[in-house]
Amino acid sequence: MKKALKRIGIALLIFLLIDVLALAGIFIYHRYRLKQEQPLRERTVGTPVTVDGRTMYVYSEGEGPHTFVFLSGFGTASPIYDFKPLYTKLSTDNRIAVVEKFGYGFSDDSDSPRDLKTMLSQTRAALKEAGVEAPYVLVPHSASGMEALYWAQQYPDEIEAIAASDIVMPGSFELSDMSLTADRTMHFISACGLTRLLSIQMIEPCTKSDVLTDAEKETVAAISYARKNNPTVMNEAYICVQNMQTVKDGGVPDVPMIFFISESYIPENPEAWRQVARNYTNNEAEYIDLNCGHYCHVEDADRMNTEIRRFIGELEGE
Repeated sequence: MKKALKRIGIALLIFLLIDVLALAGIFIYHRYRLKQEQPLRERTVGTPVTVDGRTMYVYSEGEGPHTFVFLSGFGTASPIYDFKPLYTKLSTDNRIAVVEKFGYGFSDDSDSPRDLKTMLSQTRAALKEAGVEAPYVLVPHSASGMEALYWAQQYPDEIEAIAASDIVMPGSFELSDMSLTADRTMHFISACGLTRLLSIQMIEPCTKSDVLTDAEKETVAAISYARKNNPTVMNEAYICVQNMQTVKDGGVPDVPMIFFISESYIPENPEAWRQVARNYTNNEAEYIDLNCGHYCHVEDADRMNTEIRRFIGELEGE
């Protein structure tokens, strides 16, 4: 019996040693690849602007009667490319702008607070520096829904409408049972280079889109491997509950809103997820239920483009 236990112990020790060596090997390879990929991360696009002493990037294209401002979801590696499947459709006769917050895309990291007041101040300053003037149609995705709602609460005259891509809002956290554990785990996995063992299409859904060139997909991957859930982004996660309470305390903003809602954000209960926006707005907004994943602006860009244009057109006809 003692011999058997000893053999089991030795086997477990060997397996542990193999795991440690494998992890060390992946980490070393990851650091080597980060240096190799540095030129890809330097393929910056958009306008660099100085906000609070650091550099943020704002990408803009198109001209027209409306200005659509895109705000990315939590941890999205490259907002400029993430939203490309949708904004290329809207920018044919409108102006679009994508703001990359600190910690995202080509923008610098920052140790500034990640509360909504600070982030919104930085976003507005970046747009001003880039020459993108209000009023705006906000197009937030996921967690940036909090910033968009807060924006409409604080500066309703700047907001023409909100076209929300599967956003979180008061009522979302209670349903989804969100936890920092998953974010911390992703931070660890990214820092160790373990994300390289996963499909980049799973990590960054925009890389599945034919709208992006192969070179752009390479850039997205390089940014993701280097910056996924970096400390600046993680600071958003740590203050997320407080930010949600701020939005809840501010009430439902008095601006036109259309919500695009996926079927997979809460896969075990999609109908309950689709009810969150309706409950929050007392059924006084417009709701489009989509048969797609959480990245609606990537997976169903055609439908979003069509419905946003209709929605804005109906507002103009009022």
